[in-house]
Amino acid sequence: MIEKFKSYGYAEDILPKTPEKRDWSTFSYVTVWMGAVHNLMAYMTVAGFFVLGLTVPQVLWAVVIAASIVSASFVLNGYAGSKYGIGYSMLLRSSFGVKGSIIPALCRGLIAGVIFFGTRTTVDAYSISIIIKNIYPGYLDLYPEFNFLGLDFPTMISYLILWVTSVGFFLGGMKILGIFSKWSSPIIYVCIFGAAIWVIHAAGGFGPILRYVPAKPMDSPIVFIACVSALVSNWAGPIVNISDLTQRAKSIKAPLIGLPLGMIASYLLFGFTSVGLLVGTHIAFGLTNFNVVDAIDQMGNPLIVIIMLLALNIGSTSYVVFGNLLPSGLQMTALMPKVFNVKSAAVVTAILGTVILPWKLVSDTAALYLLYSFIGALYGPIAGIMLASFYVERKRLLDLSVIYVKPGDNGDYKSGYNVVAFAVLIVSFVITISGAFLPYVPLLVAITKSAFISGMLIAGVLYTLFYKWNKYIEKES
Repeated sequence: MIEKFKSYGYAEDILPKTPEKRDWSTFSYVTVWMGAVHNLMAYMTVAGFFVLGLTVPQVLWAVVIAASIVSASFVLNGYAGSKYGIGYSMLLRSSFGVKGSIIPALCRGLIAGVIFFGTRTTVDAYSISIIIKNIYPGYLDLYPEFNFLGLDFPTMISYLILWVTSVGFFLGGMKILGIFSKWSSPIIYVCIFGAAIWVIHAAGGFGPILRYVPAKPMDSPIVFIACVSALVSNWAGPIVNISDLTQRAKSIKAPLIGLPLGMIASYLLFGFTSVGLLVGTHIAFGLTNFNVVDAIDQMGNPLIVIIMLLALNIGSTSYVVFGNLLPSGLQMTALMPKVFNVKSAAVVTAILGTVILPWKLVSDTAALYLLYSFIGALYGPIAGIMLASFYVERKRLLDLSVIYVKPGDNGDYKSGYNVVAFAVLIVSFVITISGAFLPYVPLLVAITKSAFISGMLIAGVLYTLFYKWNKYIEKES
């Protein structure tokens, strides 16, 4: 069967994975995100929780709930990949149609892949600047008049360093990435956990941290829901395309056990370290911006600061590579196999991620959360349709012969498009994002603030109710 699909012109990267190419064990899935959980954008997101008025217990609950939602989504949306050995771009064909799959693939690969590569690299660049500052104290003051499209000179240099590092790791190949993911996690945990303990001690123990009360406490449960959704949206991309990883599973059970075990355990530790670092430095040193990089910089010893920030960047780089460059490369290769392979497509993603001037998208907390709402409103419905299509419409059974079709063949749908899926996608996206433009409608505001979760539920329910209409649409056409 694989040879038949290959004869149709499909690139090796997107063919169903044969048993000998399924090399990821349960341990691989436990560790794949363990280091990546501790990425700087995640800490920046939690810092926003304190700015919005959440107490320490509320932040910890938000972290635990978000981890549970992400884990469940990984398991549910990754099952098809592990069962059939196919990645996201081809799995989309079963729910959106052979031609229609191009649109959600572009949403994941180009739109969000590009945006998240750029924004995450921008956020991480500040930590590189602080690392260099601890080696060369005058670094942050270099060329104060320099301004390149809103970017100062030190940040520009730090951004370029991270850009080259991330792309270089990706070009090294999946084997190097697997080794990097597996063995970088212990380094990250030793460093970050140690930093948290040091800060907690400086703050007088965990007691004062638990008793911390924001200057303006949260006054609405909608704010809490928005915080949970923002943290989930950090993982919106990997949730949608998790089959790109589960297709390499040695067994169906490997990701079913490994992904939730690694994610929930990692987030429990992340909750401890984020609260300890952010609130601890607020209490001990009077920092009011809840910036984890500034928090670590307060440790004083340049060598320790450098090691800690390098550890955080290992997690961030892992996320950028697995969560942004890999899926984007796979999607672009699936769409244009004669133009791209996975590596060249990933380089294009990295270039486009810089051209969009990502530093303007993460300029403040409000801009960051608006970005999360947009991504959630886009990805939530895609995930909802995929889940409803696979579990309800197709009863967990896929016919690969109508997914890997001959050139010119449209598979299950005469037009190549699942019309109902696209109608549901459009309606769900409009409903989910509308609260950003209609702030005087409380229900819509609440939906937008919980964009990914709301979008996934709305789309899943709508598709379940209306997918049978495809029979009549196909008959009429």
